[in-house]
Amino acid sequence: MKQGMRQQLSQSLSLTPQLLQSIRLLHLNAIELETEVNRALEENPLLEADVDEDSADETAEASEVELEDMMDGPREDLPGDFIEAGMSRVASGNDDDDPLARCIARDTGGIRQRLLEQLSMELRTPEELEVAAWLIDQVDDAGYLELSLEALSAAALARGIDPLRLAGIRHKLMRLEPSGYGAIDLRECLRVQLEQRPSDEPGHALALRIVTEHLDLMAEHDHNAIADALEVSADEVICAERLIMALDPKPGTYSAPEPQQYVVPDVIVRKGRNGNWVVSLNPLTAPKVRISPVCEALLEGAASDDAGAKKMRELLQDARWLTRGLSMRYDTLLKTTQAIVERQLGFFDRGEEGMCPLTLREIADAIGMHESSISRITTGKYVQTPRGTFELKYFFAVRLEGASVAGVAVRAMVKRLIDSENPIAPLADDTIVSLLARQGVSIARRTVAKYREMLHIASAKERRLIASSPQRLARVSHLQRTAL
Repeated sequence: MKQGMRQQLSQSLSLTPQLLQSIRLLHLNAIELETEVNRALEENPLLEADVDEDSADETAEASEVELEDMMDGPREDLPGDFIEAGMSRVASGNDDDDPLARCIARDTGGIRQRLLEQLSMELRTPEELEVAAWLIDQVDDAGYLELSLEALSAAALARGIDPLRLAGIRHKLMRLEPSGYGAIDLRECLRVQLEQRPSDEPGHALALRIVTEHLDLMAEHDHNAIADALEVSADEVICAERLIMALDPKPGTYSAPEPQQYVVPDVIVRKGRNGNWVVSLNPLTAPKVRISPVCEALLEGAASDDAGAKKMRELLQDARWLTRGLSMRYDTLLKTTQAIVERQLGFFDRGEEGMCPLTLREIADAIGMHESSISRITTGKYVQTPRGTFELKYFFAVRLEGASVAGVAVRAMVKRLIDSENPIAPLADDTIVSLLARQGVSIARRTVAKYREMLHIASAKERRLIASSPQRLARVSHLQRTAL
């Protein structure tokens, strides 16, 4: 075998530590970036926060706007805030003097504590709260009483509890959140939940009758048998069944909704005085650092063989990598957002109906970067616009198959057509297809049905049934008279 040497040229990307850090900084969200920068400031004495007066004023102004928005916003969370404040006071005081603290001290689950907190505002005496705590202990994991009403009364008497007082407390308990907790059976649980809902809700009265008289038939979904027994139409039974199916048969498994998460935007898009859209970084989520000029000057005069100076030069190199990485992140974020805005002007001017199909490749080609970099910089980054705050990923709209528009735009068109329809004569899916075709959007009927279901909108037949309820007809007639 003859051996020889051959030269070959090839290109490859070397992932240097600097490049790896820049890539990692692109991927971090605002909270992670702040943590990273704070850690670097603590560990590297050559770094210092770079805050000039202009950026400080912008930050203060932004904070003032946020505070004003919060003060002007809804107050739904105030009761919870008061409860939390009250619990803090309980924790700092003497538990023996507070009945709520004593009851919660033997808490065995989150739902028990939530119910006791609600009952503390409903009941008048500490003794009643103690009875309520005992009553909750007699409820199983599904939310139902473990004992019959007779056995429960007997157990209460044995503890010196008045059965009538206990019944009144159970009545209050079942009407807290979750509704129906502490019921004796499924029929009572569902009935309590229905009584908590608006009485003018379509199908409400019939749903109450079904739950009270024909729950067994409802379990079999025998619409015709229920319709014959109650002398109503099968369509009315279906409407009532939809309401019943929305109830919770196991209130004990209820979990409180997650606390609302507030998003601080990374980029702000606003309309300038000349009518053009202006893109800027949010100073609250764009921390800046710089290398201390004093330390840098001292290093220049230090001996090259000094061990301490060598360590400081390594820290200086780390500081330079971080500042360059942050600069790259901000530059990429700004350029990416600008490119997105330029291609989605229809959205900013008209809303979702103006959304155009857009891909990562288009933005990557526009600013001369790789798709992976665009994917990193748009994941977990948010932009504040006059139409709301969105993740940058939101603007990459998929082209609808067989059409030249984005699926988001078509979905918005379907919603607009249904919102503006005559409630007495709702639009069928086929009719919506025809109306969209007149606007140059050609899609299949199943596509309309898919978007309608995504929007949680019932079919035309179901919408007609809901609209034909006496309460709805009365409201429509009133609006018509008002318009005249």
